[in-house]
Amino acid sequence: MTIYTRTGDLGVTGLIDGSRVSKDDVRVAAYGEVDELNAALGVVRAQAHGKPLNALLHRVQRDLFALGAQLADPKARVGTRKAKASLRPARVRSLERAIDQREKQLAPLTSFILPGGSPAGAYLHLARTVCRRAERSVIALSHQQAIDPVLVVYLNRLSDLLFVLARHANHADGIPEDRW
Repeated sequence: MTIYTRTGDLGVTGLIDGSRVSKDDVRVAAYGEVDELNAALGVVRAQAHGKPLNALLHRVQRDLFALGAQLADPKARVGTRKAKASLRPARVRSLERAIDQREKQLAPLTSFILPGGSPAGAYLHLARTVCRRAERSVIALSHQQAIDPVLVVYLNRLSDLLFVLARHANHADGIPEDRW
């Protein structure tokens, strides 16, 4: 089997249910931006060998695959057929616990922070902005077609987590926040 199929050469792609849509379809854009976010987190993980951050982001990457699978399924069946493709509210609560745990170690936020700092901190800030864009695309899709609301909630909470993780990474590396 080769990586190329030639089935997309005319600007269409297949969804999980077998239907074909244009590659600029809002659904394709939404799961494409989730895929971009996943790749950005892979870059962060490449900076975080052997750290608890690596394990946390590995779990998030798996969640993002489930989220992407749900977005690629217009009939909303993949989550019921494959447990690993199901994203449940418990995963949102897990993100909230990770936020709370790290925020306890940080100074209260009193101003805006310019993105940057250590390589891990800067990449986490970048991933946060990609997450926000993915969230906007998923919301745009939800205006056209029904999607599980937990997908939007997850992305919203994930962007909060990525912000806190960026602050935490910079704090751990002894890099002061660049306040605006």
